[in-house]
Amino acid sequence: MEFSIKSVRPEKQQGACVVIGIFESRKLTAAAESIDKASNGHLSALLQRGDMEGKAGTTLLLHHVPSIRSDRVLLVGLGKEKEFTDKAYTAAIRNAVKKIEETGAAEATFYLTEIPVRKRSLPWRIRQAAVVSREALYRFDRFKSKKNDTQGPLAALNFSIDNTKAHGVAEEALAQGLAIADGVELARTLGNLPGNVCTPNYLAETAIGIADDHGLECRILERADMEKLGMQSLLSVAKGSHQPPKFIVLNYQGGKPTEKPVVLIGKGITFDSGGISLKPGEGMDEMKFDMCGAASVLGALKAVAQMQLPLNLTVLVPASENMPGGNASKPGDIVTSMSGQTIEILNTDAEGRLILCDALTYAERFKPEAVIDIATLTGACVIALGNVATGLFANHDKLADALLEAGEASQDRAWQMPLWDDYQDLLKSNFADMANIGGRPAGSVSAACFLSRFAGKFKWAHLDIAGTAWKSGGEKGATGRPVPLLVHYLLKRTGKLH
Repeated sequence: MEFSIKSVRPEKQQGACVVIGIFESRKLTAAAESIDKASNGHLSALLQRGDMEGKAGTTLLLHHVPSIRSDRVLLVGLGKEKEFTDKAYTAAIRNAVKKIEETGAAEATFYLTEIPVRKRSLPWRIRQAAVVSREALYRFDRFKSKKNDTQGPLAALNFSIDNTKAHGVAEEALAQGLAIADGVELARTLGNLPGNVCTPNYLAETAIGIADDHGLECRILERADMEKLGMQSLLSVAKGSHQPPKFIVLNYQGGKPTEKPVVLIGKGITFDSGGISLKPGEGMDEMKFDMCGAASVLGALKAVAQMQLPLNLTVLVPASENMPGGNASKPGDIVTSMSGQTIEILNTDAEGRLILCDALTYAERFKPEAVIDIATLTGACVIALGNVATGLFANHDKLADALLEAGEASQDRAWQMPLWDDYQDLLKSNFADMANIGGRPAGSVSAACFLSRFAGKFKWAHLDIAGTAWKSGGEKGATGRPVPLLVHYLLKRTGKLH
């Protein structure tokens, strides 16, 4: 799929399709007015006859509009002008892309990107249009013997701007949007792969491939390396599986050698049976998505490397399966983490925190500017926030604020949850320094409190994506979140977000 920036009036644009917007009450956007005038009121006549009212979610495809050079004109309903927010804008883009794909048009030029959106800049509109378009076009049919043959031959999308002087900044925003989309697609595809394909070793091979593509430093720690480091908490999770664990270390050096890196840590449980504390069978297939934290940090790194952002970034992925077996960890077992703190494993299904805590300790060696871990950690977070917002916990207010702002800018929102010392008592153990669960009340908070005990030496944030990393039901599949949030955060740090 090719994407480009155009600055041609809609009535003069040649090609398969132009896409213009109509507000509710049949109000024409500027591009629609230009086509209406050139066609001697053709659009106005259609609207007056009631063929379209401009309601959000509606479209009307026109062929051979008089005096218009494009073969087709797609009218997209935008809803009420006063309610045309960023959410309505991206919904219109998504709706238009899906409709164009059905038409068989090989290319299309979007004039929706010229429409002002309250509190959003032109670069934002271009960047989001690219991300949303690619999201709408994404397909995962790798394991289907018959591929999706209903998909049209759409090969190119053009985004129009009405200010030729802004061409440079629009091109930069488009490149950013496509890089984010590439990262999202990588994360979605990794998440959608079944557990018998996407193993810890597969994640390691993927990381090596990213490193080779972009000239990055990559190191894969094996079981023996982890044993030497004292990562007994992580290794306790891998004991029941025949798949060997991997600890992935990727370094991107885009900043000065003396610049402290941002460290992203992604939970890489490639399948979570619950271990001895076995999960119910219904819906267990979705536990292949338990590595979506790992997928998201690899996706974010890919986007950063593609944009060549001027910062240093380290990605850590502790990867393992969590399976039952004769050698698996048992409830009541006590392990010693890499930090030296001891943990009583009261529930083997609370394994994500057991691999993340050793990764947090490992991150200390990089003397990081900030550390962010991303994990499908708790069902409690799904109960609290559903599938709309990611749960955010942090020990540093400015870091939390920056991530919340990035979530708003990227439409990949998070919501900050409490991390008060009052909750730490939930993790008391009679036999070890701490238990790995704190009971049913405040489950997502006690999990974050557990991780906080290993993050005291740096600015740290934890993103619980259990509700946002994938969808169930008829739209079952990985979402690629929170790649957009992470990349927007990193773009803002480098001053590249406009």
